[in-house]
Amino acid sequence: MARLAVEGQRSVYYEVHGQGPTTMVLIHGWGMNSRAWDGVLLPLMDAGVRVVTLDHRGCGRSDHDFDDLSINSIAADVVRITKELSLDSVILNGWSLGGAVATKAAHLMGAKCRGLVLTAGASPIYTQKPDLLLGGLATDVEATVSAMNADRINFLTVLTQAVCAKPVSEAVLNWMAESFIQSSARASVTLGELAHLDQRDLLVELDIPILSYICGKDGFVSPEISQWVADNHPRGRGIVFPESGHAPFIEEREEYLNTLIDFINQI
Repeated sequence: MARLAVEGQRSVYYEVHGQGPTTMVLIHGWGMNSRAWDGVLLPLMDAGVRVVTLDHRGCGRSDHDFDDLSINSIAADVVRITKELSLDSVILNGWSLGGAVATKAAHLMGAKCRGLVLTAGASPIYTQKPDLLLGGLATDVEATVSAMNADRINFLTVLTQAVCAKPVSEAVLNWMAESFIQSSARASVTLGELAHLDQRDLLVELDIPILSYICGKDGFVSPEISQWVADNHPRGRGIVFPESGHAPFIEEREEYLNTLIDFINQI
């Protein structure tokens, strides 16, 4: 494990696991932390993939008092870590809001980014646009942030129960709730950015393979948005999990890993 100073004395926590010519950077969803990926870490290492995980600003073991908690700043942290490690062949994998982080980071990295995975990713949009009526409304996101800020502990505890469509253990629910609650209260500003996010131009400009996981029972990111990526990016491909909720690496772990490793091996 290591820390990288990125804003004065404030730092971002990250871990590096395994060896291999290709590195996958795993970027967690809003309010979570790098432990979200523990279920896929060892299989990826066994497949010969070097794995880097990090905690977003305001989450996990990264400092919580950053002035800037934006999606763009988190993406810049991802790029800084890859530079710190001198990585030249990187695949970015972003879950949920981490998908928006990954898309921005891929654009910043240029040729060093060899592929992009959007795991139920909130990219390129999260809410409806005048010319693309997919997802919810910007006012829905604003109302969510307002309700969370008004009653954070209870809101996040209930939110946890909507992550997975398939039954999970009480231990998993408690772990997710604890992760959400341990994030900074100020991290709600990061979530609020999804109301007006539009990365369509960034995404289409990426000349790399993109794998989009489309989760049929996702209550957070509209499956139609994930499908849009597969249908509209020249090198995009979709994997459909019709019975999965928002966390296919938990709900469909074996098949998720099979398709993810196959994607890595094709790059």
